[in-house]
Amino acid sequence: MAEKLRDLHQPIDVPLLDATVAAFYGTGSKDERTTADQILRELQNNPDTWLQVVHILQNSQNLNTKFFALQVLESVIKYRWNVLPVEQRDGIKNYISDVIVQLSSNETSFRQERLYVNKLNIILVQVLKHEWPARWRSFIPDLVAAAKSIETLCENCMAILKLLSEEVFDFSRGEMTQQKIKDLKQSLNSEFQLIHELCLYVLSEASQRTELIRATLGTLHAFLSWIPLGYIFESPLLERLLNFLPMTSYRNLTIQCLTEVAALQFGEFYDMQFCKMYTVFMLQLQTILPPGTNIPDAYANGSSEEQAFIQNLALFFTSFYKAHIKVLESTNENQITLLLGIEYLIGISYVDDTEVFKVCLDYWNILVLELFEAHQRNLDNPAVAATMMGLHVPMIPGIVDGFGSQNLQRRQLYASSMSKLRMLMICRMAKPEEVLIVEDENGNIVRETLKDNDVLVQYKIMRETLIYLANLDHDDTEQQMLSKLSKQLSGEDWSWNTLNTLCWAIGSISGSMAEEQENRFLVMVIRDLLNLCEITKGKDNKAVIASNIMYVVGQYPKFLRAHWKFLKTVVNKLFEFMHESHPGVQDMACDTFLKIVQKCKRKFVITQIGENGPFVSELLSNLPVTVADLEPHQIHTFYESVGHMIQSEPESGKRDEYLKRLMDLPNQKWTEIIGQAAQSVDVLKDHNVIRIVLNILQTNTSCATSLGIHFFPQMSLIFLDMLSVYRMYSELISSTIAGGGPFASKTSFVKLLRSVKRETLKLIETFVDKSEDQHSIGKQFVAPMMDPILGDYARNVPDARESEVLSLFATILNMYKGVMMDDVARIFEAVFECTLEMITKNFEDYPEHRLKFFSLLRAIATYCFPALYQLSSQQLKLVMDSINWAFRHTERNIAETGLILLLEMLKKFQVSEFCNQFYKTYFLTIEQEIFAVLTDTFHKPGFKLHVSVLQHLFCLAESGALTEPLWDASTVPYPYPNNSIFVREYTVKLLGSSFPNMSTAEVTQFVSGLFDSKEDLPAFKNHIRDFLVQSKEFSAQDNKDLYAEEAAAQKERERQRMLSIPGLIAPNELQDEMVDS
Repeated sequence: MAEKLRDLHQPIDVPLLDATVAAFYGTGSKDERTTADQILRELQNNPDTWLQVVHILQNSQNLNTKFFALQVLESVIKYRWNVLPVEQRDGIKNYISDVIVQLSSNETSFRQERLYVNKLNIILVQVLKHEWPARWRSFIPDLVAAAKSIETLCENCMAILKLLSEEVFDFSRGEMTQQKIKDLKQSLNSEFQLIHELCLYVLSEASQRTELIRATLGTLHAFLSWIPLGYIFESPLLERLLNFLPMTSYRNLTIQCLTEVAALQFGEFYDMQFCKMYTVFMLQLQTILPPGTNIPDAYANGSSEEQAFIQNLALFFTSFYKAHIKVLESTNENQITLLLGIEYLIGISYVDDTEVFKVCLDYWNILVLELFEAHQRNLDNPAVAATMMGLHVPMIPGIVDGFGSQNLQRRQLYASSMSKLRMLMICRMAKPEEVLIVEDENGNIVRETLKDNDVLVQYKIMRETLIYLANLDHDDTEQQMLSKLSKQLSGEDWSWNTLNTLCWAIGSISGSMAEEQENRFLVMVIRDLLNLCEITKGKDNKAVIASNIMYVVGQYPKFLRAHWKFLKTVVNKLFEFMHESHPGVQDMACDTFLKIVQKCKRKFVITQIGENGPFVSELLSNLPVTVADLEPHQIHTFYESVGHMIQSEPESGKRDEYLKRLMDLPNQKWTEIIGQAAQSVDVLKDHNVIRIVLNILQTNTSCATSLGIHFFPQMSLIFLDMLSVYRMYSELISSTIAGGGPFASKTSFVKLLRSVKRETLKLIETFVDKSEDQHSIGKQFVAPMMDPILGDYARNVPDARESEVLSLFATILNMYKGVMMDDVARIFEAVFECTLEMITKNFEDYPEHRLKFFSLLRAIATYCFPALYQLSSQQLKLVMDSINWAFRHTERNIAETGLILLLEMLKKFQVSEFCNQFYKTYFLTIEQEIFAVLTDTFHKPGFKLHVSVLQHLFCLAESGALTEPLWDASTVPYPYPNNSIFVREYTVKLLGSSFPNMSTAEVTQFVSGLFDSKEDLPAFKNHIRDFLVQSKEFSAQDNKDLYAEEAAAQKERERQRMLSIPGLIAPNELQDEMVDS
C-alpha cells in the first residue's frame, strides 16, 4: 500500500490516499495511525508530491485529504515559488482561481464547501504575495468585476480582500522583506478606489443578503485603518455605516468599523466630520442604551451579542477620545455630548469583566495623565497657581498665557467626572503583591498560594491612575476615602471586598500628598482601622482587617519615621499578629515588619524621647517570646529584619553585643550539637539533628543577608565547625550513593544532607557577596574552603556535586576580581572537566549546574582573563567548545550567558598578543556556529547578540588587525589578497550550501550588504532580518524577539518619566532616597 502511494511517476491512487488520511484521523489502532502518519510525512517531504495536487483535489471525496493536498501546495508556494517554471506558476494560479469561482458562484456549494473555500482563499493570497502586482496587474479589477455578477461570489471576494489586507498590514513583519511590504502597501492603496466602489455598491441597498452585508462590513473593518481618508470622509461611506448601527444584526460589525475610523488621526482637516460622526453616534446610542441604564446589570443579564456591543462601545469611546477629545472640548454643544459619553464609559467601567475593564482603565490612565501634566505646568506658572488656590493677583502680561487658563477650564470641565472616577478606582482597586490574605471561591479567607500576574499588572496601572487623580484634587481623594472608611466603621457598607479595595487604594497613593496632609489623613485612617479591629468579631473578619492594617502601614515609611510613637504602636501590633494562627497573617506580619525596618532601621537603635533605651535592646530581651509561635521560615524573615536594625548601629561594640544577643538561641543549640558530635559523630546522622543544623544555618544566612560585613564575628565563630560538618555530610552522601546506586540520591535522607551542604554554600556566598569592598575580611575565608569545598566537588560522584559550589566561586571571583588570579588554575582543575562531562551529554540533565557553570566561566573571563593564557591549547579548546555548546542551548538564559561570554572573549583576545593565534583557530568555527543558531528557529531571543558577534567578526576581518591569514595554506590552492576577501568568499560558500533555495547572486548580494553596513548596527540588523525572511527559515512564526532591543529602550524611557511624578514610584520602592535619620 505504502509503496503504491510513494511511486509518484504515475497519477496517485486517490482512494488509497483517502483511506490513509482517514486512518490517520480515525479511531483505529495506534499502529495504523503511526503508519499513516509516516506515509503522509514522506509524501509531504517529497519535492514532487505537489505535482499530484490538482489530481487529488479533482478526485478526492475526503475534505481532510483535500486539506492535506493544499498544505503541500502552500509549502511549495511559500518556499519554492520563484524557482518554478512560468507555465507551472500560471497553472496553479488559474486552477485555484477557477475552483474558487466555481464553488462560490453557487449558493449550495458555497455553503457546503465553506471550509474548503476558505483554505483555497488562503492559498490564493499566498500566490498573490509573490505575483501581485508585478505579474498579475489585473487581479483587483478582475476580482471586482466578478464580485458584481453573483452575490455569493461577491461575499467570497470580500473574504479574499480581507485576507489580503491582513497579510500585508497586520502579519507582514518578519514574514516579507521590507521592500516587498512597501510595494504591496502601495499597490493596495493605488487600487483601493475599485474596492471602495464595490463596498459602497453593496452597502447602498444593492443587496438585502445579511451574509453579504456582514462580509462587506468585516472587509471594510480590515481596510479602514490604512485607506486614504478621502474615501471615508468625502464619500457617503460614513453616513451608510451609521445607518446600520440601529440594526441588531449589523450593530457589532458597524461599531467595529466606526471604532477604526475613530482611531484615525489626520491633523485638523477632518475635525468637523469627526464631530458630526460623534454627534450622530451619540443620538443613536441613546435609543439603543438610554442614559441612566445600569450598564453592569445590562451586561450581566444580556445575550452574548449585547455583551459584545458593550465591549465594542468601550473600544469606540476610548479610541475616539484618544484621538479627538480636544475637538469635542472646543464648543459648549459638543462638551455636553462628550460628558455624556464619559458617563457611559464610567458606567461600562463597573462591568464585571476583566477585558472590558482593561480597555476602560487603559484610557482613564491616558486621560488623567494628560490632565495631570497640564495641572503640573500650571503649578510652575505663579499667576495660574495663585488663581487655582483662590488668590487674586494682578495680570502680568506674559506670565499668564492662554494655555494656563485653558488648562484650568479643562480641569473644571472634567471635575465632576474625575470625582466619579476616583470612586471607581477606589471601588475596583486591584490587589497589590504584598497582600497574602485572599478570599477563595468558597468565600473563605485563606493564604494566597499563587501570584496572579494579570492582577499585579492591573494594580500597577490603577495605582498610577489613582496617583494622578489624587494629585489633581487631594481634598476630594481624602474626603472620598475617609467617608468610605467611616461607613465600614458604622457597618453601613461593611464587606471584606469593600474594605480591601479601599485600603489597597489608600496604600497606593502613598507619597502623593503634601506631608502635613498625608500625616493628618494617615492618623485618621490607622486610628479607624485599629478601632475596626477591636470592635469587629470573628476570626476571618479580624484576619482581613489585620491584613489591611499591615498593608497600609507598610506603604507609608516616611510617616512612620517621623512619628516614633505610631511606629512603636504599629510594630507592637505586628508582634501581636505574629501570634495569630490564621493562615497568612503571620507571614504578612513578618513581611511587613521587614519592610518597615528596612526603611526605618535607625529609629530602633537610638534611645527615643520617653524611652529607657533603644527599642532593639528591648526587642532582643523579649525575642524568645515574640518568635515562639512562628514557623522556621517566618523566624528567618524576623532575624533578617533585626539584622537590618543592628547593621544601622554605628558603634561596633554595641553592634557586636546586639549580634551576640540575637544569635544566642541558635548558637546555644549549635554548640550543643557540635559538642555531642565531638563525643560521637553519629549524632549528626540523626534526621532531627540534621533538620536543626539546617535551620540554624538558614537563620545565619538571613542575618548575613542584612548585616553584610558586620556579620563577621558570627561567621568566624561557626566557620570551621561548619566546614567540618560540610565535609562529613559530603562523604556520607558519596558513600550512600556509591552503595545504593543512582536512586539513593533521591532518598529523603540524602536530600536532607544535601540541603545542609547547599545552605552552607549559600551562607558563605551571601557573606562574601554582602561584604562589598571589605575584601581583606572576606578573602581570609577563601583559603580554608579550597579543599573542603573545591576538592570535595572534584572527588564526588556527579549526583553528589552541588551546583552552588560553582555559583559560590563565581561570586568570589566577581567580588575579589584580579586578587584571585593565582587560584584560577586550581578552580579550573577542580570543576571544569568534571562539570562539562555532566552537562554536555544532552540539553536536559543537571539544569542548575549549566547556568552556574557558565556564570563561573564568565567571571574568570571578565576578571582573571590573563589566566586563560596559561591554559594549554587543549584546555582553551575545551573552553571554546563549552561556549559554543552554551549558545546552542535552547534554554534562553544559558544561550544568552554563552553569547555574552563569547563577545567578551572576542574583544579581549583582539587586544591581546595572542590575537592572530586565537582568531586563526576559532574565527571560522565561530562564524559557522553563529550563522547556524541565527538561522534556526529555536534561538530567536539571542538575535541581538548573534548580530553583535557577526558585526565584531566582519569589522575585525576588514580592519587589518589580523596580520596572519585566516585560511589554511595547505588546503587552499591559491592565496587570497587579504582576510576580508577570504571571509566574504567563505561566507558566500557557507550560506550557499546551507540555503540551496537561494541563488548565488542573492547570497553574494547579502554578504556584500553585511560588509557594507557593518559600521551601522541598525542597518546591519535590518539587513539580516530581511535575509532571514528570504532564507524562509523564520516564516509563519512569532518574530517579536527579533525586535526585542527596540522594546527595551522604550521601557527605560518610561521609568525615567515615572521618577519625575510625586508618588508614582512608591516610597518603599525607591532605592533609599529616603535616608533614614
